[in-house]
Amino acid sequence: MSDTDRLPTWCAGNNWCAITATASLVGKKWHPVIIDRLLRNGALGFNDLQTEVDGISSKVLSESLDDLEEKRLVNRDVVNDKPVRVEYSLTELGESLEPVVRSLAEWGQKHLEPAEDESASLV
Repeated sequence: MSDTDRLPTWCAGNNWCAITATASLVGKKWHPVIIDRLLRNGALGFNDLQTEVDGISSKVLSESLDDLEEKRLVNRDVVNDKPVRVEYSLTELGESLEPVVRSLAEWGQKHLEPAEDESASLV
């Protein structure tokens, strides 16, 4: 990966900048799940991706994909004009988040358990 593939970031403190900047890229509720599903499945159309990311609304998925595309983590490719069909895939930069997403999943499997109900959940 070249320096031109790096994302510009600004932080007030350099000692923690890499952590907070990375967390802001993938820290939105659905972003790591979308990245995970694209890592697992490769390119997916909008409806297939929505099925894979169970529980996300069309509006939130669309906004999340726009945000991930703007941050150069996801590609949006028109694969058919009539009817319009779009596929989403990870960029090289997005694919490089695989160890981060895997670590999040492993930590969660080790340290989290289902709550009795939503009010008992800490997150």
